Amino acid sequence: MKQYKIIAAFMILLLSAVTLKADAPSNAGTSASAFLKIGAGSPRAMALGNAYVSLAEGADALYWNPAGAAVSTTKEVEFAYLNWLQGYKARTLAYVQPLGKTILGLTGNYMDMDSSEFDWRDEQGYKTFETDVRNYIVSASLARGFFSDVLQLGGTAKFISENNVGDTYTNLAFDVGAKLKIGRFGLGAAVINIGDKDEVPFGVRAGAHFGTKYWTLVGEAIKYTDYRLQYGGGLEIHITEDLLQVARFDLRVGYYTRENTGTNYEDDWLGKVGLDRTSRVSFGFGLYSGEIFGYGTSIDYAMTPFGALGTAYQFSVGVQF
Repeated sequence: MKQYKIIAAFMILLLSAVTLKADAPSNAGTSASAFLKIGAGSPRAMALGNAYVSLAEGADALYWNPAGAAVSTTKEVEFAYLNWLQGYKARTLAYVQPLGKTILGLTGNYMDMDSSEFDWRDEQGYKTFETDVRNYIVSASLARGFFSDVLQLGGTAKFISENNVGDTYTNLAFDVGAKLKIGRFGLGAAVINIGDKDEVPFGVRAGAHFGTKYWTLVGEAIKYTDYRLQYGGGLEIHITEDLLQVARFDLRVGYYTRENTGTNYEDDWLGKVGLDRTSRVSFGFGLYSGEIFGYGTSIDYAMTPFGALGTAYQFSVGVQF
């Protein structure tokens, strides 16, 4: 009976999250620290169209839904590198440590911009080479599972520093999340960037997934206070370890409702496959093995074309010990 009450309460939270007003508000794009909307730290999430709140687990869950760290049973460290757009890059280092039934997670995320890849202009429109854009986030998370991990809860506190061409801002923000798993079906929701709404982009994300041994289908909705409701979805194909003998290999494809951004004329191969005019699809893969030097090891990769803006890439390496 308790589990049914939990499910009912979770469904109410999920429905209230995804029914936030879908139209863009009058203050669209006005929150500071917009870089918090960039999906750094998880190529898997990026490849699945940013639909990860119900799937998130382990070290790369800390950015998307801290509750996902609750399933960790060993220490884990993960490094991710994101080559975003116009020379913007992010490096993320995440660590999870079981403390009995509670999981501690620590994350550091550093982001900066390469001046050679961005057309800088001053107030008069003249080209300049000023490149002092450096942002970073340091966070600590706690997560715990209940009822044999049927219900998972987590929270994150983060310190945010934003430096845009000499103007520096620091802020504190918090995330809280929950996951509910019933057999092959899972639900997830997270309230992110809880803080000063003018300084950080407060948002709510909610989603669900259904998985089998050979495939997983996932969907998610996310709403920031300064932007319209957006949706993402993805499909993950699992080539199981018993087939490959040494590892599990996952293939991923995703879709996200962002605006298209023109035509990519630089990457010829995108035109050949008909992806030079879209910014909504993503692809990736993951490799997982427990037999590399006796440690659990993961390698993930994702790419997303962004039309005329270029193509974003992200990869990560994780080790469980």
